[in-house]
Amino acid sequence: MLQNNQVLKGKIDLLWNKFWSGGISNPLTAIEQITYLLFMKRLDDLDVKRKANAEFTGEQYISKFEGKWLPTGMPDTEENYIEKSTLCWRYIRHIPPEERLQHIQLKVFPFLKELNGEDSPFTHHMKNAVFIIPKPALLVEAMSTIEEIFDEIEKDANQGGQTFQDIQGDVYEMLLSEIASAGKNGQFRTPRHIIKLIAELVGPQLGNHVADPACGTGGFLLGAYQYMVTQLVKDQKELKLDEDGFLRGSVSSYLTEEVNQILNDSLYGYDIDVTMVRLGLMNLMMHGIDNPHIDYHDTLSKGFTESSSYHIIMANPPFTGSIDKGDINESLHLSTTKTELLFLENIYNLLRMGGTAGVIVPQGVLFGSGKAFIDARKVLVEDCELKAVITMPSGVFKPYAGVSTAILIFTKGGVTDKVWFYDMQSDGYSLDDKRTKLEGYGDLQDIVKQYKKRDPNKGSDRKAKHFFVTKEDIVAEKYDLSISRYKEIVFQEVVYEKPSVILAKLKELEREISKEIIDLEGLL
Repeated sequence: MLQNNQVLKGKIDLLWNKFWSGGISNPLTAIEQITYLLFMKRLDDLDVKRKANAEFTGEQYISKFEGKWLPTGMPDTEENYIEKSTLCWRYIRHIPPEERLQHIQLKVFPFLKELNGEDSPFTHHMKNAVFIIPKPALLVEAMSTIEEIFDEIEKDANQGGQTFQDIQGDVYEMLLSEIASAGKNGQFRTPRHIIKLIAELVGPQLGNHVADPACGTGGFLLGAYQYMVTQLVKDQKELKLDEDGFLRGSVSSYLTEEVNQILNDSLYGYDIDVTMVRLGLMNLMMHGIDNPHIDYHDTLSKGFTESSSYHIIMANPPFTGSIDKGDINESLHLSTTKTELLFLENIYNLLRMGGTAGVIVPQGVLFGSGKAFIDARKVLVEDCELKAVITMPSGVFKPYAGVSTAILIFTKGGVTDKVWFYDMQSDGYSLDDKRTKLEGYGDLQDIVKQYKKRDPNKGSDRKAKHFFVTKEDIVAEKYDLSISRYKEIVFQEVVYEKPSVILAKLKELEREISKEIIDLEGLL
């Protein structure tokens, strides 16, 4: 995780402070403006890389910065056309400060907003976006710091054996941690290693339609993309395990145009915050997904009509929220306004028959005694194959939240016979606010290993870290899915010394303390 890189964290702090002192004090406004600059830089880097790959493979690639561009609304005359080569980061960074700010505001940013054509989701959601960095000096300093950040990220990636990183997402996460620690905003992202774990468990394949109905910056969609690309290239290129023990890679030169097109049409995200939609769109585009399918929608509301559309859903929907009862989609039948329950039912509805979901829920969903809680769990057990319940420790989402959570893995339309439970004790990071990387991988790799080789026909020891529970037992407990309901606690007998021996030791300690005090008094 990049947040453990102190050099990088220092540069992020520096960038944050520059925006703050430069007059942009609203946290989300600052993040959005920083993201635009990250996008400009990454887009140029990706273009250079793709051009080099095309030359190596002999395939044709047309650079985004080749040819001329006519800004929307301008008369179609020769003098109004702009050379695209003047709109890339490499060119911009050499323009004098005063001219640079004006060049970006009047030419570069309008060009970026129309990058995918007027009918694309990106252009639609960028329509009202504004580049509002106020001072040339702030722009120059910010661009310089961003170049240093990218250099550090590349160095971190090479040392950590990672050929793929959610660059914008990781930088965004660091910025959000600053906000969270100051209590200014409640936004938070799912840790990268937890996304990688869920991707391993649900196993999206090339050609699957993958969705996240509350996608934020698109971390789960990138996690699915990263997993699928790894499966495609791992036999062609030697990949190293990353810091969490996962095999991951992204080598675009090994993918054909046809495969790239399939991957581009595989990922779908929705969010109710237009800023998150923009960030998510840019994040996916920064990783080679040319025309992402991320849209502005409240997937719980009456205005959202999709159903039975996706092979895979990976999500961490909002907790502890509620929705106006009158606006809840008619397809949702749970008698509740709690978003964590409504999202769970919605995810079930969005899955195709035979589709699989990996969803993070607060642990209260596992044992809540209200009718809506029981009905939600009943759907998972009776109308799905509930494959796994993996409970996670409460520190996984620190410093943003201390709530205890669990991962549910289920397949729509399957038959539940036995449910596999795993009690995660460690995710490989300290469970305090610092979330420091620990030696090893915690339980992450054991979860993947045990899940893939689980055999419900073998005996199940409920004293162990993982075990099976029959559907009959779960039904008898009103569909309770909390691991504590079924795990057998092993009590170890502790032998204490006799009271007389303990007292004798206390007296001896007291004599030693008295002697030391007398010696100190003598010195005075």
